[in-house]
Amino acid sequence: MGRYLLFVMGNSITSAYPPVSVVIPILNEADHLQAAVDTILSQEYLGEIEVILAIGPSRDGTEKVAEDIARKDNRVTIVSNPSGRTPNALNIAFAAARHDIVVRIDGHSEIAPTYIASAVETMQRTGAVNVGGIMAAEGITPFQKAVARAMRSVIGVGASRFHTGGNEGAADTVYLGTFQKSAVRAVGGYDEEFTRAQDWEMNYRLRQAGGLVYFDPRLIVIYRPRKRILRLQNNISNMADGAEQCHVAIQKP
Repeated sequence: MGRYLLFVMGNSITSAYPPVSVVIPILNEADHLQAAVDTILSQEYLGEIEVILAIGPSRDGTEKVAEDIARKDNRVTIVSNPSGRTPNALNIAFAAARHDIVVRIDGHSEIAPTYIASAVETMQRTGAVNVGGIMAAEGITPFQKAVARAMRSVIGVGASRFHTGGNEGAADTVYLGTFQKSAVRAVGGYDEEFTRAQDWEMNYRLRQAGGLVYFDPRLIVIYRPRKRILRLQNNISNMADGAEQCHVAIQKP
């Protein structure tokens, strides 16, 4: 049966290469957006791919870059995220997604050529509701390279598998992720109170609902650290706020 081999995944039956929606929440990503989208549109994947760019009010010409990308390739769609917040952007993009497998990527990230094919294969093989891999920080400028070295060390970020690698298997959380849209919808989507750590909080609710969150080290995502220390400080501050929100969330009955 070749590429038309059928798999049972949850309550649905899908082909070996089901259509995939890729969603990207974007704010001030003019420097990296083209590279991020290029790695998606050049995937070694035989199924249909659509890309949804959820764009917040940016100050660096991101909208113009996105419009140029969408004009050149009809697989790319732009949706507006007036709040500029990541969880809001994800909910808007998930609502616009036409397919039940949704891959989340960031505007300053680049995925390996077989990322989507490997993610879909792992999802079908394990029945996971979310599959993710490694956040491989790589810098371009000297400052970015220094930040990237810290982000890939146990001392800098701890021993989470999605930072430092490890064996394939069930996980509490993963970086970004490839989701069953129906599972995300069933738990109510992203909690828009979470400025950061929305991935962790989402994976917590997916696991509480009985879903499997799965780590696969084959799924490599190149992450470009922020170029300026102020932007990096803002990210760290937001992450700290998100960690506190997660701590509060898991205490709720």
